[in-house]
Amino acid sequence: MANLRKKYTVTLILEVLDIPCVTYYRWAKEGIGTHSPIETALIALCEKTKYRYGHRKIKYLLDKEYGYKLNRNTVQKLMQKHRLQCRVKKKRKFKADQGPEMIAPNVLAHSFPATAFNEKWVTDIKYGSTMMYLATILDLFNNEIVAYKLYDHQQTSFVMDILKKALEARNYPKGVLVHSDQGSVYTSYAYQNFLEEMGCQAIMSRRGNCWDNAVIESFHSHIKTEAFARVRHHSLANEVARLRIEAYMKKYNEERIQEKLGYLTPLEFGKQTA
Repeated sequence: MANLRKKYTVTLILEVLDIPCVTYYRWAKEGIGTHSPIETALIALCEKTKYRYGHRKIKYLLDKEYGYKLNRNTVQKLMQKHRLQCRVKKKRKFKADQGPEMIAPNVLAHSFPATAFNEKWVTDIKYGSTMMYLATILDLFNNEIVAYKLYDHQQTSFVMDILKKALEARNYPKGVLVHSDQGSVYTSYAYQNFLEEMGCQAIMSRRGNCWDNAVIESFHSHIKTEAFARVRHHSLANEVARLRIEAYMKKYNEERIQEKLGYLTPLEFGKQTA
């Protein structure tokens, strides 16, 4: 590291080696191999999960993977000691949509839990750091990503394609409540008519209220902070960004445990309740 720092910045070196800054500075300050077995396990879990989990989930994994039954306050103090707290997402700035054509009622009304598959879906579009748009559909029953799509434009055909993909993945269920914001593509006559043709019901957030679609908003925020951590704006080629998103979607559905699902992954929860 000392030799490399003569030519490169620490940030660049750590980014190439895929080593978090907090880990490097902890090593530099405390040395390696000076921790108790519990601390070593805790640090390993935090690094394995890329600092995405808070103390409750780490407490659960310490018990599940290492057999350490600790009080959550103890886990929290150890994480604070080693500066391993879950990374906090930046607050997003609100920007209102323009030009609605057909406004659906806010039937969801913050009632996010669902009692069965294909009862309530939420969807949204996010503009990424690579000149591409990401549309996602999530089932509120088990928080599974049913379908997603990357494209270079935000037009009505884009949201119709992602809905087709989701319906095909679930064998064309009928009566699904599909919740979105009041973006122009969602309020278009073409999209609304397509929903009706496919046997789905459109429901929407109140104008300018991101909390009405909080679950999918939170998910997209996780992608930004977890799949693209320490990446400069517009620094990735589209194909690289696509591969990162594909890997994250698979990991989210198959590996990422969620407290609200009883510390199961979306697919595990779905199988248990099927």
